[in-house]
Amino acid sequence: MSLSLSSLESIPVSYATVSIGCKDEHTLPKKIRALSAAGFKGIELGFPDLLSFASLHLRHEVGPYDYDDLRTAAKVVKAQTDAQGMEIMLLQPFANFEGWTEGSDERKDAFKRAEGWIGIMEAAGCKTLQVSLIGRCDITYFQAVLHVIAELQLTFAQVGSTDTPEDKLAGLDRDIFVNDLRTLADMLAKHNFRLAYENWCWSTHAPTWADVWDIVKKVDRPNIGLCLDTFQTAGYEWADPTTKTGLVDKPKEELETEFRKSMEDLAKTIPADKIYLLQISDAYKPKEPFSKDVDESGLRPRGRWSHDLRPLPFQGYLPVVDVAKAVLKTGFRGWFSYEIFDGGEDGKGKQYELEPFARSAADTQKRLLEACAE
Repeated sequence: MSLSLSSLESIPVSYATVSIGCKDEHTLPKKIRALSAAGFKGIELGFPDLLSFASLHLRHEVGPYDYDDLRTAAKVVKAQTDAQGMEIMLLQPFANFEGWTEGSDERKDAFKRAEGWIGIMEAAGCKTLQVSLIGRCDITYFQAVLHVIAELQLTFAQVGSTDTPEDKLAGLDRDIFVNDLRTLADMLAKHNFRLAYENWCWSTHAPTWADVWDIVKKVDRPNIGLCLDTFQTAGYEWADPTTKTGLVDKPKEELETEFRKSMEDLAKTIPADKIYLLQISDAYKPKEPFSKDVDESGLRPRGRWSHDLRPLPFQGYLPVVDVAKAVLKTGFRGWFSYEIFDGGEDGKGKQYELEPFARSAADTQKRLLEACAE
């Protein structure tokens, strides 16, 4: 599919609230106003932002179990986004759903959380649950998140491939993951909801777009699709923060050939209607290679890299344009959502003001679309 600039200009653009702001004074309402002023049409609402806002708005400490308070705060947030003509298109995160051993407490917890999310989505009119799996969180946390989704009337809530250690899972039989996701998709279908599945480049079992697409096909439900991500895709197939070059350890010509072939396959393979959103970020090349070992919290090196070294496109070294073009060549014209964790090139923190930063992100989106256009 050829890509004309005019065909790309209608793409709606969102921004993850947890990935903008660097000062205590950068509250959620200020983030919303700054993003709206820069031209963003939606936000991914981060649950930590909502907790902070609830405590500030209600003038007492609000915890993840305080459902009534969170719903009250959620209504206020939704009123603020409505006033700005913005959509809350995603709430994040929802984590570590699939792959637990049959009969385990973790598996029971996972399905209880799913039921809680669905209840919130039903109350909200939220249509899509995105699975992006991170670490263990308890059920009450997610029940609180789900109540928030209901009040906000979200379009998306986030889910992806598990990074739970292998010894905690029921092996790495993909059929187990497929069956769990099929069950979740069926639970969602009863309410006319969708499930968006994302690959994480440090995932235990599905680090590539091809992995999650294979799983989505095997789940074989009309209401499951993909959340694709420029960092997650290029951060596994092209780059590696543990090498001196910052690239996957193979001859450069071979790497380029394989990556180009992967992007061509993505463009030819995935139907546009099976892509629910594209998340956007770049990555800094670490000044010193990361250790290949997991850290004290059990996080893999690519996971650590993801936390603080993800700037706007064109500020790092990933082939962001190549990934975006491959996605667009499927015919996809849905949400582009910026998820920028820019701690500076050393990852130690970066100071900025909200409004100029939001404008720079909006300018980057224009540049990205121009670079994708043929």
